[in-house]
Amino acid sequence: MLSLAVTVLALLLVVVALLLPNKWEQFEVAAFTRIPVEALLGAALLLVLPRRARVVVAVLGGVALGVLTVLNLTDIEFNEYLGRSFNVILDWQLLDDAQSYLADTLGGTVARLAAVGVVLLVLAVLAVMALAVVRVGGFLGRHKTRSTRGLLLVSALWMLCSTLDVQVSGFPVASEHTVAMIKYREKGVRATLQDERDFARTARADAFGDTPGSQLVPDLRGKDMIFTFIESYGRSAIEDPIMAPGVNETLDVSTQALAKAGFHAKSGWLTSATYGGGSWLGHSTFMSGLWVDNQNRYRTVTSGDRLTLTEAFRKTGAWDTVGIMPGVQKGWPEAKWYGLDKVYNAFQMGYQGPKFSWSTMPDQYALEALQRLEHGKKRDKPLTSFVILTSSHQPWAPVPEMVDWDEVGDGSVFRGIEAAGTRPADIITDPTRSREEYGRSVQYSMTALTEWMERYAHDDTVLVVLGDHQPVARVSGENASRDVPCSIVAKDPEVLEKIADWGWSDGLRPAHDAPVWRMDSFRDRFLTAYGSTPHPTGS
Repeated sequence: MLSLAVTVLALLLVVVALLLPNKWEQFEVAAFTRIPVEALLGAALLLVLPRRARVVVAVLGGVALGVLTVLNLTDIEFNEYLGRSFNVILDWQLLDDAQSYLADTLGGTVARLAAVGVVLLVLAVLAVMALAVVRVGGFLGRHKTRSTRGLLLVSALWMLCSTLDVQVSGFPVASEHTVAMIKYREKGVRATLQDERDFARTARADAFGDTPGSQLVPDLRGKDMIFTFIESYGRSAIEDPIMAPGVNETLDVSTQALAKAGFHAKSGWLTSATYGGGSWLGHSTFMSGLWVDNQNRYRTVTSGDRLTLTEAFRKTGAWDTVGIMPGVQKGWPEAKWYGLDKVYNAFQMGYQGPKFSWSTMPDQYALEALQRLEHGKKRDKPLTSFVILTSSHQPWAPVPEMVDWDEVGDGSVFRGIEAAGTRPADIITDPTRSREEYGRSVQYSMTALTEWMERYAHDDTVLVVLGDHQPVARVSGENASRDVPCSIVAKDPEVLEKIADWGWSDGLRPAHDAPVWRMDSFRDRFLTAYGSTPHPTGS
């Protein structure tokens, strides 16, 4: 009886692996009450093979099934966090980023244990699936007559269900799930390879690639430009019933405060090239005018000479350029491509306070550092700043709090705030609390930025602020859009008059029906609006 029970368990494992979905929402009982054609074909093959060949084929088949199972499980997590499946060519480096995120969020020991656990889990899946197929193959070999009869009966049932298109809760009983998944992955590999070739050609064609500096953004001469990304600031922050009330109140109060200081804003929606993570893809899409939605495209565009918005200002010779990058903690060769004369990373801004999980410093400190190191200095020409604010990066715990600007100092003032804050482990598995804390983090980031504008911006300061992508699915919601808010803030009325035909909403909060553009369209619209003359490069 024990031997039979083990064999039945092995068969169940094989069937479950063959029917395993790659998205959480597909985990229904009906998904596992189907007849996988791959099991029938595999059983037929094992039945006709001699013992030694059967064992070899069973081991290889089991390992292959184990690999497919691991890929499906990986898809589940990628769909949960990034809204897409795992790309077997491009996404391996993201696994290292995931470990770094865990280390910053839950500690290095937890991250190392998690990495070891994942490796052991993968090896266990491969071994168990191989043993399970060998076990089933051995049973078929010992009971060939009965196994053949049973296989014929089940095969006839499969064909009948396929012919009649029998379904249970929308799932076809006659399943070809694994075959479909193999085709899906093969198609993805081919598409990735083709995309790399096509994108290289696309990246070489630039409407403003040969535009002389004298013909770039003439209508913004003399302005201090600030391009600011707020981490994970997406449409859900403004429209989700849990996050929206607090975020919208902050946006409205900030709009009023800016107006009191003489500043006004226009806002619309941009559809990001990424979702849930991969902020650098959003940054490069917005700045380059190319749809950079994977790592191959990112490597291609950043290794070329595609004109970025910051490089456009630098190319004129009328601006200095600087990057404020609190999230950069290692070499960042992309600075040259962005056209930045100088970059301050996480270790170059003098911060002596605590990290807030992944975020190396509160946004208020990063903005104060911008003022102290660059913006507040006397200059021969105006400054274009590229600023990445990170306090709204997941896991949104602990969230910083505003302090008096005169007390920011070296950041030590934030120690007590960090120590008293919510721990990541307290919210990371709770979608409601994650939404609440995410909303608080966006409120904090926007408050820090707009207070900085009130305190330090002058008549010729122009701010472009936007989100890089939506937060992960457990916060933004299943099937959420990829839209992010984008605002242009200025005191000079002519700056906003130049974009009057865009149809954007007044204030920092875009209306629900405000225009929605792809993020890669912004660069050319912006350059055109402010007087740049196209001089295309060829493809």
